[in-house]
Amino acid sequence: MNKEQIVKELNFKAIRSSGAGGQHVNKVSSKIELTFDLEHSEALIDEEKMLLKTKLSSKLTTENVLILTVEETRSQHKNKELAIKKFLSLLEINLKKPKKRTPTKPSKSVIRKRLETKEKTSVKKALRKKPKLE
Repeated sequence: MNKEQIVKELNFKAIRSSGAGGQHVNKVSSKIELTFDLEHSEALIDEEKMLLKTKLSSKLTTENVLILTVEETRSQHKNKELAIKKFLSLLEINLKKPKKRTPTKPSKSVIRKRLETKEKTSVKKALRKKPKLE
């Protein structure tokens, strides 16, 4: 994954932020909408694209375009930087392959201890029963 090449493929759009802000909010477009076309990306290999399609399926549009919006600050430039950081961290997290689990076998002492405790509890419960009178 080449970060510089991926950042070049990002598209940005400035939109007016929602919420309170007085007179200034109607004039300034500080909210940033980041779009990334996963299907036509040249920075990612096919394996990475397939992995991202499965892991980010809820965040992708029907055309496999990822859309992120950031409106945390009043500055358009800071929001753009935050959007890039958020996007790159999202890619890093979702491109990590989980380690393969190696199955382990319980040791003989653990097996013996478990069987002993089972035997003790069964004897304890057997002693709780009322004796049969014949």
